[in-house]
Amino acid sequence: MSQQLKKITESQCSGAPSKYNDLKVLFLNCTLNRTPVLSHTEGLIEVAKKVFEANGVTTKVIRPVDYVIPAGLGLDMSQTPEWEKDDWPMLQKEVDACDILVLCTSVWLGEKSSVCNRVLERMYGYTHQFNSKGQYRDYGKVGATLITGNEDGVKHCAMNILFSLSHIGYTVPPQADAGWMGEAGPGPSYRDEGSGGPENDFTNRNTTFLAWNCMHLARMLKDNGGIPAHGNQPDEWEAGCKAGFDSPEHKR
Repeated sequence: MSQQLKKITESQCSGAPSKYNDLKVLFLNCTLNRTPVLSHTEGLIEVAKKVFEANGVTTKVIRPVDYVIPAGLGLDMSQTPEWEKDDWPMLQKEVDACDILVLCTSVWLGEKSSVCNRVLERMYGYTHQFNSKGQYRDYGKVGATLITGNEDGVKHCAMNILFSLSHIGYTVPPQADAGWMGEAGPGPSYRDEGSGGPENDFTNRNTTFLAWNCMHLARMLKDNGGIPAHGNQPDEWEAGCKAGFDSPEHKR
């Protein structure tokens, strides 16, 4: 974190409207590089991470590429004839334990990474399960995204990722995406010397806004028991508890 950003963060923390030290944020860094290979995306994650940690939020960074994550929509693909091992159930427990999920990716061919796509597919495989209030399981969680690369694509990737998170039940705050794009083509990446990425005021501002908006929204959701369980419970809909509609199995 630059000295300028550190001073801004310290000033903002001193006047924070709430306490956030009971919140947990999980960064899923969908880089193609396995640990310990350098990840440029992790450099941007560090900016957001420090803002969260300055407010007492518990943070964790995981690279899904370090694990065996089979293709498929099953809860545990190792229970199918196709795969012998599946680490996703373990990662899903990490996702379930967080209040804020920041899905992070590099850009390749103008799209989010293949690892990011696999993560979203596996998360989607769990969406038939419900939370304790009978809503889809991810209601009440906050979602955001951080993106890096040296070609255009931040907003395109953000649109897809944030829609996907919202679609499966996450609540997306304002300014829930931030990124850094270097010069188009084979130019420097975020952590390369002289890239200008870590010093970029626009990126640092948006990343700071993202962190604070995630904290504000997670605070509101947690203090109010999540999204109200009214009009959004699948079992109630299936039972015919809706105005002006018959349950599908009641059709003649």
